[in-house]
Amino acid sequence: MEVKAIACELPAARAVPLSRWSLAELREEVIATGLVSDVSVSTLWRWLDQDALKPWRHRSWIFPRDPDFAAKAAVVLDLYARRFQGRRLEPGEFVVSADEKTSIQARCRCHPTLAPGQVRAMRVEHDDRRGGALAYLAAWDVHRGQVIGRCEDTTGIEPFSRLVTQVMTARPYARADRVFWIVDNGSSHQGPHAVLRMQATWPTACLVHLPVHASWLNQIEIFFSIVQRKVIKPQDFADQDELAERLLAFQDRYNATAEPFDWRFGRKSLDRMLNRLAIHEPLAA
Repeated sequence: MEVKAIACELPAARAVPLSRWSLAELREEVIATGLVSDVSVSTLWRWLDQDALKPWRHRSWIFPRDPDFAAKAAVVLDLYARRFQGRRLEPGEFVVSADEKTSIQARCRCHPTLAPGQVRAMRVEHDDRRGGALAYLAAWDVHRGQVIGRCEDTTGIEPFSRLVTQVMTARPYARADRVFWIVDNGSSHQGPHAVLRMQATWPTACLVHLPVHASWLNQIEIFFSIVQRKVIKPQDFADQDELAERLLAFQDRYNATAEPFDWRFGRKSLDRMLNRLAIHEPLAA
């Protein structure tokens, strides 16, 4: 149907100065083109709903720009599946996913937060006083389902090195045959120098970099999303000390019942995704 075809076009392709169609504006367009003399918004919605079309919605994504995306992602996905370089990981080999959650604001609300009550949601004052910010660095054991983390004033090579020390001196990693560290390309652990630096200090540690712009493959980001929902929002902390105390207390609480994430994106999923993307051409820089 021609109406559905218009809904699947970007408005700019039809010289309409909109970012995306709404039902009302799509109705105006199909009437203006002469496809129909008139149509109600509800009827138009039913037509689109037949093919689950919702042109007023959008979803952000990042086109893989790393020329070695497939190869780098495959190494990480193999480690998640307990494999490395074509062989199964031994019992003394571990995989941790690490990153930093930066600039967590310690905001103190100008009026106390009100607890929820009958027919009333929890109420949080809009205005706040800034109490500074800190960073939460954490390493998630992919197969054991445990997290080790720490709070720092900022991020950088030294704070990340302290996290590595905290993990590598703890059981069972202190006596491990090898510990694979999956990290993104942040400045705290970027490039071959970071690999050499870690190996010089911790010979059993192996730094594995994700492809550029592929933090969605880093399992620690799942844990950080949990922290964001359950600990940080709606951001009401007296100061940095209270914020740090809450983060570390939640970490202990989470570890008490934590299990590995049900990660299902493997090599086959990667191949299917890359095949789908192959039909798209990224915009020229």
